[in-house]
Amino acid sequence: MDRRSVRSFVMRAGRITDAQRRALAELWPRFGLSYGPQVLDLTALYGREAPCTLEIGFGNGEHLAARAQAEPGRNFLGVEVHRPGIGHLLMAAAAAGLDNLRAIDHDAVEVLRDQIAPDTLDEIQILFPDPWPKTRHHKRRLIQPEFAALAASRLRTGGWLRLATDWAPYAEHMRLVLDACPLLARQHADAPPVAPAARAATRFEQRGLRLGHEVADLAYQRRP
Repeated sequence: MDRRSVRSFVMRAGRITDAQRRALAELWPRFGLSYGPQVLDLTALYGREAPCTLEIGFGNGEHLAARAQAEPGRNFLGVEVHRPGIGHLLMAAAAAGLDNLRAIDHDAVEVLRDQIAPDTLDEIQILFPDPWPKTRHHKRRLIQPEFAALAASRLRTGGWLRLATDWAPYAEHMRLVLDACPLLARQHADAPPVAPAARAATRFEQRGLRLGHEVADLAYQRRP
């Protein structure tokens, strides 16, 4: 029986360009990682010890590539299943020479469960996950109690889980779920900013703003 209760994604059709297809074929050996049930040795993977950020569902990768370029002292690992987006990220990584960036083409729940050791990551970032707005689809949302416990367990003490959504009901759902996780403490609005760099607007965020949506940014810190 599959132990996964919620997927981190939904498969949608998307056109892949010739350049993205070439990137997947030619650049994957340099930047890509295959899923497997073995825990990753992050020090060996990047050839150094450094703080590591995992981004779940990076879309086209613009935000992930920008952060990797702006923060060369940090390692970045992106998880995505949308192959055109992966190809786009690989092209950006190659163009900028981002040796601190790797990508995995797989379900992020299984990656966290099987490939990331507990107390390993310094940051997990989830920007604009599918809100599944219809009530009958709420069970498909990524942010659920089981996922919160899993993600928190993979963070180091003091590490951060950062989320953003432009769907107000999902923001409230996130707060209810994550506030109930005993390993996480929410950063309140009056606390000083803790992000290492200002977050650039993603494609999904720009679309939401054009529609008049209010963006909610949430940050939770791993308790001892």
